[in-house]
Amino acid sequence: MLKIRLARGGAKKRPYYSIVVADSHSPRDGRFIEKVGTYNPLLKKDDPTRVTLKLERIQEWMAKGAQPTDRVARFLGAAGVVQWKAGNNPKKAEPGQKAKERAEERAQREADRAAAAAEAAAAPAPEPEAAVEEAPAAEAPAEEAPAADASEEAQG
Repeated sequence: MLKIRLARGGAKKRPYYSIVVADSHSPRDGRFIEKVGTYNPLLKKDDPTRVTLKLERIQEWMAKGAQPTDRVARFLGAAGVVQWKAGNNPKKAEPGQKAKERAEERAQREADRAAAAAEAAAAPAPEPEAAVEEAPAAEAPAEEAPAADASEEAQG
């Protein structure tokens, strides 16, 4: 499919675009069929040399099936070649599917934490019992250690 699009040129931070007819699969600044205009965004909007178009060649390419990109269609609309209409994308500001899933997971985790905190505040009684159970378990290894020393002395 043929496209009428911009090909970037110029230096770093100093863009300059050529309006070209190219195959849609070729790279942006790569191979093209014909150069049909230029665009210099650094010039003022009312400058007549900001956008230059070879209108006859553009019309011929469009008759052969070339499609202009949005930006080029805007230029052609200003020149009166095509009717340009602004696109409408109502979902533009909505987050993507993955972001929605992450937000739901985050809300679920917050709800779980709030429920756990409410349960902990309602039932503080089990804490002293756990401390009592740990104390005998800590004494048992201490009793085994002297027995191990005695067996080593018996062997030696």
